[in-house]
Order: sequence, then structure tokens, then C-alpha cells
Amino acid sequence: MNKILFASLLTVFSFGILFASEPPPETDMKPLFNGKDLTGWDGDPQFWSVKDGVIHGSTSKEKPAKGNTFLVYKESTFKDFELRLSYRCSSTNNSGIQYRSKPMGDKPPQKWQMKGYQHELRNSDTLPNVPGFIFDEKGTRGRICLAGEKAVWKKGDKKKTVLENLVDQAAFKKIMKVDDWNDIVIIAKGNTLKHYLNGTQILDFTDEHENALTEGNIAIQLHAGAAMWTEVKNVRVKELK
Repeated sequence: MNKILFASLLTVFSFGILFASEPPPETDMKPLFNGKDLTGWDGDPQFWSVKDGVIHGSTSKEKPAKGNTFLVYKESTFKDFELRLSYRCSSTNNSGIQYRSKPMGDKPPQKWQMKGYQHELRNSDTLPNVPGFIFDEKGTRGRICLAGEKAVWKKGDKKKTVLENLVDQAAFKKIMKVDDWNDIVIIAKGNTLKHYLNGTQILDFTDEHENALTEGNIAIQLHAGAAMWTEVKNVRVKELK
């Protein structure tokens, strides 16, 4: 083997990034958040606000979320897309970015409850309870695909099949910024879903299951339970043809 190639491979594997890649260059993105107010979004006003150009959601002991509640982008739904944003959240609970999802009803609180794919958001760098895995919100499949995995869920199967490991524990600790802003990219095209964290691919999932989702809303989660906060900024999207 070429000595330079061997050295490069040794560096990659010792870092713990096995088969991951970078996201595509950012082009032609449309902002979904104006940085001033929640125009285009809908959520329970006791939980959501804009502070210093950032979407801020929080719960407290005095005002708990009685169930998972979401801030929903209502202007349009998205099928094939590239979504980019930055987030940070507290470590007392977890949050998420819902996509290809639908509200559970037309009136409060059901219109602020979602069903569909969720990109988990957490303030943690210890696998498997980290940001980036896909959770089946209000569905039956639980954690559909974990961060670090390339997997497929075939029609008729009761569970996914893991094909490769993209990153390991050592790599994730270097990628994730605990107690700081983190950049995520979600690319959904056809039945393939890809998640990136701070410039590195952490998930590649192909959904051939009969309950696979093709189109829906984007939303931000506040999780029921312990008091928490989450913040999101620089939300932008590009629809893919």
C-alpha cells in the first residue's frame, strides 16, 4: 500500500471517523426564521419566544409541558430538502427537530403535537444518547436509526439492518460541542435520510418500511418532563428536485 495512503487511513481510523463524509457545500438556502419574531411559526405562546435573534423555548416547574410540545413551521410542508440550523439546549432534558411530520390535530394542544421523523437534539456526547439519531415521534418504531450508523429498514422487517458504522465514541466526543452551539444538516431525498453534525456525517438511513414518510412539516420540540430550554438559530432550507 502507498505509504501516504496508509498514513491517511491510519489517521482517519484512529480519530474514529470510519465511513463518514462532509455535507455538500451550502448554496441557495431560504431562511425559515427572520431573526426577529415567530412569523411563519406556530406554537404554544407560553413556551416559545425570540430572544437576541434566537428562537427560544423553555419549560419550568411553574409552567411544565404536559406532553411533548412543538413550534411548527406552518407556511409550507417539505418533501425532499436540505435543512441547516444551529442549536443548543440544556442537559436536563432533550429536544428535537421534527421533519416530514404532521400535527396530531387542528386545535390546541393537538396542533402543537407532532407525528413523524425526529432528529434528536441533546446536550451530550456519550453514545447512544446523543444528538442526531432518528426517533419515531408518536409512532411505533422508537429509535429508528442511531447516531453513528448507516442502516436500512426493509419492508416487512421488524427492525433495521446496520450496514456500517460511520463514527465511533471517540470521534463523536471530538465532533460534539457540549454546552455550546452545534451546527446540524438534515438531507432527506427519496427514502434516504442523512444527518450531519458540525461538518461530519453521523447518520445515513434508508427507510423502505411500509410506514416510511415522504412529506410533512418541520418543527422544534420541547420535551415533557424535567424543566428545560432549547435554542435554535440560522434556520434555512433548500428544496431538492
